[in-house]
Amino acid sequence: MRRDSIFYKLFQQSPTLLFELLTDPPENADKYKFDSVAVKEPKFEIDGVFLPPENQNPGTVYFCEVQFQKDEKLYERVFAESSLYFYRNRDRFSDWQAVIIYPSRSIEQSDTRPHRTLLNGDQVHRIYLDELGDIRSLPLWVAVMVLTTLDPEQAPSQARYLLTRSRQETSAPVSNAIIEIITTIIAYRFEQLSRREVESMLDITLKETRVYREIKEEGLEEGREEGREEVRETTANIINRQLTKRFGELPQQTIALIAGLPLPVLAQLGEAWLDFTSVADLQAWLQERTS
Repeated sequence: MRRDSIFYKLFQQSPTLLFELLTDPPENADKYKFDSVAVKEPKFEIDGVFLPPENQNPGTVYFCEVQFQKDEKLYERVFAESSLYFYRNRDRFSDWQAVIIYPSRSIEQSDTRPHRTLLNGDQVHRIYLDELGDIRSLPLWVAVMVLTTLDPEQAPSQARYLLTRSRQETSAPVSNAIIEIITTIIAYRFEQLSRREVESMLDITLKETRVYREIKEEGLEEGREEGREEVRETTANIINRQLTKRFGELPQQTIALIAGLPLPVLAQLGEAWLDFTSVADLQAWLQERTS
């Protein structure tokens, strides 16, 4: 499950969400813009950056890292990148802060002693989602973040609750945005389920949502800059991985057949496989289009 991209979608929809996690947010939190930035020499990109308004006095830049896997050099990287970006843009900002979001303390880097001054000060904020409280008592957007950490047994019922709550508590545009995010979380979390099974789980028409279309086209997006043939190969590989997750190891002949499909047919398969219930359905679909 690509939780980092899901969180960045959340921040794009509602940049103020980050500041709901902090005890001392900036007064102009609603004016911040969420973006990714690049630093040259050496070149690297920081995916999660909250930039203060440009039409005011230099403000504080916030760096955000979503970390759902153990990384024993996370703080070395985050602090090095943040400091270098702040150095390169010193005239734009008066200060910097970092927010690290973990599902739980067990994922945090083990050796934190070299960074004790920063970690024990007021410049770095560590958020542990499993310690925020019961999902039904949290602000709606924060509850959606916590949804990514729940066990598969809990996630469906809590997702349905949040969908209902979003319709009751928010305007249509905001509710639609929340529905999109929750749909994304569940679709990634239960990749082995068909589209109809996910729809039934959430009591929603998944195919009508924008994020469903984004998931279907994910393979195309990953390879678009590398050329059409690379796009086709990338798409075929992703579809084969998804089918293997759902049905187990595929016959080599079937894998080879998928790998040789033209891009338009792969795009059709990228939607059709969600309705397959067995390898036989897949093979029948392929036979119909390759015979």
